[in-house]
Amino acid sequence: MEIYALYGTSGTGKSTSALELAHRMNIDAIIDDGILIYQGRKVAGTSAKYEKTKIQAVKRAIFHYKEHAEEVRRSLGEIQPGRLLVLGTSQRMIGRIVEALHLPFQVDFIPIESIKPPQEIEAARYVRETMGKHTIPIPRVEVEKDFLQRLISSAQQIFSSKKEVIGETTVVHPPFSGGRIMIHSQVLRKIVQATCDQFDEVQYVVKIVSSFEDLPRFQVSIALKLPYMTNIPALIQDLQSTLYKEAQYCLNIAPASIDIVVSSLELT
Repeated sequence: MEIYALYGTSGTGKSTSALELAHRMNIDAIIDDGILIYQGRKVAGTSAKYEKTKIQAVKRAIFHYKEHAEEVRRSLGEIQPGRLLVLGTSQRMIGRIVEALHLPFQVDFIPIESIKPPQEIEAARYVRETMGKHTIPIPRVEVEKDFLQRLISSAQQIFSSKKEVIGETTVVHPPFSGGRIMIHSQVLRKIVQATCDQFDEVQYVVKIVSSFEDLPRFQVSIALKLPYMTNIPALIQDLQSTLYKEAQYCLNIAPASIDIVVSSLELT
């Protein structure tokens, strides 16, 4: 059996990427958060996302419980996958799983950064930290068999690069997950205003609209006063870049978009 391991910190989109990676590398089975997935269906184990606390979830994910590990080992012996993909937050965690399940110690490690762009990782981390959304790489019907509560969306189809349906994932809201992000409008306005004050061309900030429902998105309306022949697109891009850096520094978030609206323009 060939063992592959996809690793990265929590909330970076490993479970979402697992099906596509397995399809691309002809991997038969997946171990993710305590469950064994074979041909798109859960065949053994219990998901760590069912646990009530983070400590219990970690123990479940590394197969700390003897009966849990034995169940998955027995199923692996029955299905005899040629290739197995193990998901974990670190190489050390992968090692614990490999040891608990008596898997071959030769492991081909794959960091999440090597298959997922930084922007997508940031977006996945934001969704996890602010909305508590977790993904299980099996269809909704498989999740419902375990009576998981607080299901927050139906199964999402995963497509290959050729637009073929290669599997489904289900988004859940575990009991141990976090809450939502809230930023007072005055705080955001002060950050935007301080940033715009660095640009002589910005006369004043007209309006700021923010949204955190899906991903953090800002829309900033401004009044400009600038010399004739000024490169306006370059100025706007510079302002967007500076606002993005300030949001990262002051709020510890990476906005998915910052739209600049020029409400008025005066040429000198």
